[in-house]
Amino acid sequence: MDGWDGGRPAAGRPLVIAHRGASGYRPEHSRAAYELAFAMGADAVEPDIVPTRDGVLVLRHENEISGTTDVAEHPEFASRRTTKTIDGAALTGWFTEDFTWAELSTLRVRERLPKLRDASTSFDGLDGILRLSELLGMLDAAGRPVGLVAEIKHAAYFDSIGLPLDELFAAELRRSGWADEEHVGRLTVESFELDVLHRIRGRGIRASFVYLVEASGAPADRVARDGDSARTYADDVTPNGLAELALLVDGISVDKKLLLRSDAEGDTLGLSAIVDRAHAHGLSVFCWTLRAENRFLGRNLRRPGGAARWGEWLEEFQLIMSSGVDGVFADQPDLAIEARARL
Repeated sequence: MDGWDGGRPAAGRPLVIAHRGASGYRPEHSRAAYELAFAMGADAVEPDIVPTRDGVLVLRHENEISGTTDVAEHPEFASRRTTKTIDGAALTGWFTEDFTWAELSTLRVRERLPKLRDASTSFDGLDGILRLSELLGMLDAAGRPVGLVAEIKHAAYFDSIGLPLDELFAAELRRSGWADEEHVGRLTVESFELDVLHRIRGRGIRASFVYLVEASGAPADRVARDGDSARTYADDVTPNGLAELALLVDGISVDKKLLLRSDAEGDTLGLSAIVDRAHAHGLSVFCWTLRAENRFLGRNLRRPGGAARWGEWLEEFQLIMSSGVDGVFADQPDLAIEARARL
C-alpha cells in the first residue's frame, strides 16, 4: 500500500496508522516517533491534541503531563502541581492548560512506559513537546502522502474553561494550509465526543469524521449534559445506535476489546460481528490499539519472559485484520505492515 488514499484501504487491506507516532520504539508524540513512523511506511499518524493556556495546540496523550515529560524536575513549575477532575476522574499533576506555550517549550519528553519499553528510554530528553503546527509541517515535508488522524481530547472539559478545541483546531488547520483542497483526502478527525466533531464540521473543515468507542462507560460530553442518564458507548454499537451514528459520522474506531472475543480467563477466542454490523450501515471501522508486548495480548498469545516481551503479536494482528476492519492503530507500525503483507 503506497501512501494515503483518502482513508480507505486498497483491496480489503487495512490502513496502518502509527499510534502517537511509532510509540513502541520512541517516546510517544516525540519528533523522533513521528519521523520513525514515516520511515517505516505508516499510511497515517495519529496525534492527540490538547491546548496550552494561550491556545496553542500541542501533542500529548493527556493534558496531564507528568508521565510523559520532565516537568516534575523543573523547580520553577513546582507550584503548578494540582488536582483536577477531568471527565469525571480526579488527576494530580501538571496540566497543559496551566502553561503558556513558551513555558511548555522548555520541557523535554520521555517514555511513558519505561518498564515495558526500556529501549525507548534512551531517547528521553532528546525532544521537546511538539505543536500541531510542527507535525503538519513534517507531514508536508514527508516526501510521500501520509495521512493525519487527529484525535481531539477532552473537548467538553476544555470548552468549559474557555479553550474551545473546535475553534482552535479549525484555525490551526487554516493557518497551516490543511483546510485547503490538496489536504482534504488526507485528513481524519476523531474524538470520543460527538459534539466536537459536529462543531468542527460546522466550521467548514472537510475531513472524514470518526467516533471513538470505548468498551465501557459513556462519553464525557453526554455525561456533562445528561448525568447518570447519559447514553452509553454500548448503546452506540447496537443496531439502532449504529444506524443513528451513520447519520452523524463517517466511521467508528473501537477498542479492540469490542472486536475480539475473549473468555473469562482472558484467552482470545475469535472475532465479534461489530465490523460487519457497522459496515452494513455504511460506517468505516478502525480498531485500537495493536501492541506487540505480552501485557497487551490475550493470555493464550503471551510468551514466557514477562510483560515486556513480545508475544504472539502476528496471530492477534492478523486476526484483527481478517475481520475486514478498515484501519488499525499500532504502536509498532512496522509489525502491523508486516502482518498485513503476510495476510
